[in-house]
Amino acid sequence: MGVPFDYAPDRPEYIENILNGLDRYNPETTTVFQDYVNQQCEERTYDCYANLALLKLYQFNPHLTRDETITNILVKSLTVFPSPDFSLCLHLLPPHILLSPTTSASSPPAGDAPLSEAVQKLSILSNHLSAAQYTAFWQTLDSDDLYADLVADVSGFEELMRVRIAVMVGQAVREVERGVLEGWLSLRGGEFERFVREVCGWEVGVGEGGVGVVRVPLNKENEAKGTVVRENVKFDQFSRMIRRAYEQPA
Repeated sequence: MGVPFDYAPDRPEYIENILNGLDRYNPETTTVFQDYVNQQCEERTYDCYANLALLKLYQFNPHLTRDETITNILVKSLTVFPSPDFSLCLHLLPPHILLSPTTSASSPPAGDAPLSEAVQKLSILSNHLSAAQYTAFWQTLDSDDLYADLVADVSGFEELMRVRIAVMVGQAVREVERGVLEGWLSLRGGEFERFVREVCGWEVGVGEGGVGVVRVPLNKENEAKGTVVRENVKFDQFSRMIRRAYEQPA
């Protein structure tokens, strides 16, 4: 059986009680959820269900909204790609925030312009990840100081992203050129080799033509499997098809 959507192994009991009771819709629990988001950022845990509950409270109580908490939730959701969590969070934000400040048909409420810009930039990162454009992801992340500010509260963000990218690579390939993987992980030299060997458990070697390669052990995801397609047509069905063909007038 799959893991339930609302399951989080590190969720405190008091958060569990709120989520399963009427206090989930109590505006007074907003500060509790906000502190819990900060805890997730500091302790490298993640609880999508609780974060969505907080965004829903923001929908009902816009005056309680904290921009920094929203961006922290979005950044945390990036660390679990390719799950749909980032998109789920976006769907709970006000529509005007999802529009670029320069293309919005009307001026956003006071204080929302910076948040809108932050959401747009994080959406670009999400799009790179969804398209498996990992080198572009790192290049974009390093292209603007605002990105550094957005991810600053999330402890170990870059390491978490490298682990997620490595998981995706390990499910897709058996061997990849070292230079390509260095771009995907934004690591070079000894740091790259340490991560690949110690964290991923992969082998760094030399391929044809002396090109550096990284070999990924066989697993159930990257194993090539032959597919046999069989037509389930019984003999009597086949004979009826031939008979109809002959019976049709010329």
